[in-house]
Amino acid sequence: MRKSHRREPGVAHPRRARNALVATGIVGATVAVGSAASDPTSQWYVALDKPAWQPPGYVFPIAWTTLYTSIAVASAAVLNELEARGDTFGARTFGVALVRNQALNAFWSWVFFRWHNLPAATLAAAALALSSLGLARRAGRVDPKLGALLAPYAGWTTFATVLSAAVWRRNP
Repeated sequence: MRKSHRREPGVAHPRRARNALVATGIVGATVAVGSAASDPTSQWYVALDKPAWQPPGYVFPIAWTTLYTSIAVASAAVLNELEARGDTFGARTFGVALVRNQALNAFWSWVFFRWHNLPAATLAAAALALSSLGLARRAGRVDPKLGALLAPYAGWTTFATVLSAAVWRRNP
């Protein structure tokens, strides 16, 4: 008789808490590293010529808090589901993709706010948007609802790429 890798309904996966801590830790590290570089009140940032369609400053912390929460929740759920299926390779590769994505996320803050390199920040934002789309697709292959939960992140990072490019064009 073949042993099923699916968990029985109502039975918690033994690594559920660990996966929640891992996903939250990765996202939390991104927040800490990115926040260390970000200063939207700096003289340099305030002096930039920004497009009229840039959202007001108060939108960014609300959007990012919501997005970071959804990244942690969706990632933990993806890891839980893959491990419940017995797909340790899939869980490992998703975890690597998450770490790479979050490293790009934090890196952008350093390139833009700390190093003031607008061309590189635009390229980093594009790489982040592609990575975010890939992460949402990976999650969606596990469960379409989890992919949908990450879709706003992919959308926001795509918008951030367009915004970074606009700021670069306005501030050569």
